[in-house]
Amino acid sequence: MKSPDGASRSSWYTGVKIPRYPAARRSSRADVCVVGAGIAGLTTAYLLLREKLSVIVLDEGPIGSGQTGRTSAHLASALDDRFVHIEKMHGKDASRLAYQSHAAAIDTIEQIARQEKIKCDFARVDGFLSLGPSDSSDFLDREFAAAKRAGFADVEKLDRGGFDDGRCIRFGNQAQFQPMQYLVGLAGAIQRMGGRIHTGRRVRDVQGSDPKTGKAGQATLAGGVIISANHIVVATNTPSPINDWFGIYTKQSSYRSYVIGGLVPSGAVPQALYWDTEDPYHYVRVQPLDGGNDLLLVGGEDHKTGQLPEGAAPLLKLETWARQKYPMMGRIRYRWSGQVQEPADGLAFIGRALTGKQEVFVVTGDSGMGLTHGTMAGILITDLIQKRLNPWEELYDPSRKIFNREFIKENANTLAQYKDLLTGGAVSSVREIPKGHGAVMRDGLSKLAVYRDANGKIHRHSAVCTHLQCIVQWNPLEQTWDCPCHGSRFDPLGKVIMGPAIDDLRGA
Repeated sequence: MKSPDGASRSSWYTGVKIPRYPAARRSSRADVCVVGAGIAGLTTAYLLLREKLSVIVLDEGPIGSGQTGRTSAHLASALDDRFVHIEKMHGKDASRLAYQSHAAAIDTIEQIARQEKIKCDFARVDGFLSLGPSDSSDFLDREFAAAKRAGFADVEKLDRGGFDDGRCIRFGNQAQFQPMQYLVGLAGAIQRMGGRIHTGRRVRDVQGSDPKTGKAGQATLAGGVIISANHIVVATNTPSPINDWFGIYTKQSSYRSYVIGGLVPSGAVPQALYWDTEDPYHYVRVQPLDGGNDLLLVGGEDHKTGQLPEGAAPLLKLETWARQKYPMMGRIRYRWSGQVQEPADGLAFIGRALTGKQEVFVVTGDSGMGLTHGTMAGILITDLIQKRLNPWEELYDPSRKIFNREFIKENANTLAQYKDLLTGGAVSSVREIPKGHGAVMRDGLSKLAVYRDANGKIHRHSAVCTHLQCIVQWNPLEQTWDCPCHGSRFDPLGKVIMGPAIDDLRGA
């Protein structure tokens, strides 16, 4: 199955039948409307249904067709942004809560898989953090101490281990699974509990409830269908979820991360999660296969969306790195990329949106840990809707103020992208564009996003992103137009596939 999010295909779709669901063709009502059928949306729906609330789930694409199907499927409570950094930015109590929330998310996935009898290869494994060659030799000592202060009990320093077989930290009680098998099982459980799932139509607008008039919240789909609900959850993982009422796109940045999958003999690489501290860092895990082989998944080479460095070859660099570390790796069977939202302070945005109205909740800012962030979002938002206290509410509050060095750097980077309005195009003539490829061209005072399809037909659209007018760039791996400012993405024919943009690229 080709993902609507891009042309590449992850390993998680192999052998998995993704169920189809009908589009919402008539207006209806539920207690809760969930926008997004990835792990965050489906977990939220499942947990709310257990509370005996009625739930409708909406998504333009099939379930898991966004970033859930593009993950490398690490389930970790060892934080990607590192305990030492979270503690420095937010304090010891916040670091402890961050650890507890991710650990609770792993427990919840395990419990749901067991209770619903979902066969998804869930397994508890160790995680190993190795030192990158450019990092200070005392970093592991400081990270180990910060992890202990955060309450991580099953953690130890080792003189040998990880993928370098050198000094590392072992984090116990981590996990891995097959995310698409899990999502299919979760969707089946939602239907058995009476939840409704509709795919095939894009949600174009969300409005919260109005206590003054008693009017319910509304999610408006393309074609005018309206889903009314007391509570609306926007779980799309976009930089600004549909309606950005409080500038969340200024508080996080979009990055592309790459994954390759190659065959190794079964048992040649111990089943565990592996990370290093390089920038960008590498991440590795093993997926068991039948027939005497395992699939070694190697990820990294992150860069800002729409800002592929000149001369970069992320997939080739990943393969070169992987073959140095794992010479037994055979041919590469899978190559793909996914989009990661990096909050400027290292913590996700999960909770109540400041809409001017009530009962709209958002989930974004996965920081490379979308599977646990999405699961904890279901826990937290369920508590908020049910008016229960949750110790994580303040930690992940989307309205929290951020103004630090990372915030300033990322927003300065965004402003710098507007220079592309004045520069020339990547090509000067459509004759330079091969079949199945796109390029930005200058046309007088304007810039065009020009795509030549497999039949040689030329398609022209404005290269100006419909969010805040940055110039989109061609992504050759995914065959998409990507915005370098805030991470909006469009298919080759200009149709929006990822926000914060809502409207398609304009025709030219």
